[in-house]
Amino acid sequence: MKITQLVILFNYQKILLGIVISVLLYTSSFWINFNPVILLLRILSVIIILNIIGSLIASYLLYDKSDLYELNNLKEIVDFEKIENAILVHASFDPLSKRLEEKYPDLNLTVCDIYGNRHEHEKGIGTSKEIFPPNSKEIKISPDKLPFEDRSQDVILALTALHEILDHHQRVLFFKEAKRILKNDGVIIVSEQFRDATNFIFFNIGAFHFLSQSQWKKAISEADLKIVSNQKITPFANMLIIKDKNIKL
Repeated sequence: MKITQLVILFNYQKILLGIVISVLLYTSSFWINFNPVILLLRILSVIIILNIIGSLIASYLLYDKSDLYELNNLKEIVDFEKIENAILVHASFDPLSKRLEEKYPDLNLTVCDIYGNRHEHEKGIGTSKEIFPPNSKEIKISPDKLPFEDRSQDVILALTALHEILDHHQRVLFFKEAKRILKNDGVIIVSEQFRDATNFIFFNIGAFHFLSQSQWKKAISEADLKIVSNQKITPFANMLIIKDKNIKL
């Protein structure tokens, strides 16, 4: 429940606003004598409450009950016990690096926080960092310049982070940099929610926070990379396995 609690903390103002609007709509229905309007107000009131409940259930299933931060479904793709260098990219929220370091003590893991992401100035970020303290070896990165040598990394992990690169050109530059530093047999693993029908149903306008699947494909392709696997983690998120387009599998 830890991450779901943080989701509530980050969005409590929106949740409270939704509850207030729902109560006002329902209360207003008792002051109106026109039956169709009464029914409409009460339906809208219920829809708002159901949407809040649905978004919290979806967050729980995605962040606390799925394989998102367990990475068990990567066993056939990456053997963390055999690789040498890996990069974990996050956006001011890192629930994974300590777990990876404890599980794979021989892994040379570099933790990178995307500089200037939207989460940096959110009110709940302090509490988030108390629950998941920043890695002592964490570095700040700019998406268009990754401070690593060419062909030096086996794996680049970016879990629910890269949508914080808001500009398409910057996303392309990030993937070009990722390609540059990736070994020939290396992989980029990107887990993200898409701006799709399912996320609109459960997260409403919050789905605009994410990118569409076609936007991801476009940025990855323009960086001369290819998606070799697109796996569903839950109905709300996908895991993209990306490799160099010029390297034969």
